[in-house]
Amino acid sequence: MRLPPYDNFPTIYDEKLTLRQIQYSDLKDIIEISFYDSVQAKTMIQVTEMQNKIHQDYLYGSSIHWGIADKLTGKIIGTCGYYRGLCNGEGELGCILLPQYRGQGFMTSALSLAIEFGINNMGLKRIWASTTKQNNNAIKLLERLGFVKMVDLDFNEVEYELRQSIY
Repeated sequence: MRLPPYDNFPTIYDEKLTLRQIQYSDLKDIIEISFYDSVQAKTMIQVTEMQNKIHQDYLYGSSIHWGIADKLTGKIIGTCGYYRGLCNGEGELGCILLPQYRGQGFMTSALSLAIEFGINNMGLKRIWASTTKQNNNAIKLLERLGFVKMVDLDFNEVEYELRQSIY
């Protein structure tokens, strides 16, 4: 396994987007989608504090958090990454996208890149994701990417796991 932190923060891309490290100059664009421990940022101070915590988690090797940048504009339009379980060869995949970019294939591309990186570079043996039972778009996305429902969780959530046969 090759887990964070890395000598150089990994930047990965396809024809549509780039997954890259979030910079201070990006924070104003992502306040509305900035969360840490299920708490949403409301101010620049809060989003800065959250980003600092996220970076510390990366330095401790417990997560990797990418900004999803639209290749045409370079603007961060969402985030994704692995947030739990890395020390066990597992990764909980999480993601969020600004509302105006949903339904355009950005998250499918972003998660495909993150999954490939998790398997081929980090050596993850298990990748999972959780969402609410009502988040039909997230469920369709996970299923399209080869995830299978594993279990109903508390608080009206459901857990999906990427099946080994897919990768």
